[in-house]
Amino acid sequence: MKKLRVFLSPLAEKKLLVLLDYLTGEWGIVAKEKFLSKFKNAIDQVSVHPKSCPESHEMIGIYRCVVTPKTSFYYRIKNDEIEIITLFDNRQDQQKVFEELKKYFT
Repeated sequence: MKKLRVFLSPLAEKKLLVLLDYLTGEWGIVAKEKFLSKFKNAIDQVSVHPKSCPESHEMIGIYRCVVTPKTSFYYRIKNDEIEIITLFDNRQDQQKVFEELKKYFT
């Protein structure tokens, strides 16, 4: 099966850097590396099987991938690429996440 190119939106890139800084500061390099490994595995999964994650009921064409019990990302399929739009804490109010996504698309 064809593997799609995956890239981060500027918003996702910013949130990933903040998360990695937090993990390093609070839990150390090992926790950061462990998260990065899980994140890369999730990216590999969606690059090969782009529709393997559930599609949002709020926004058509947006999929949610759970990386860890605490962290997920939303992505969309654009032609032969996958754009990771944002990362978020699963404990966060989902409505706030959708408000952020709507701002991204307008």
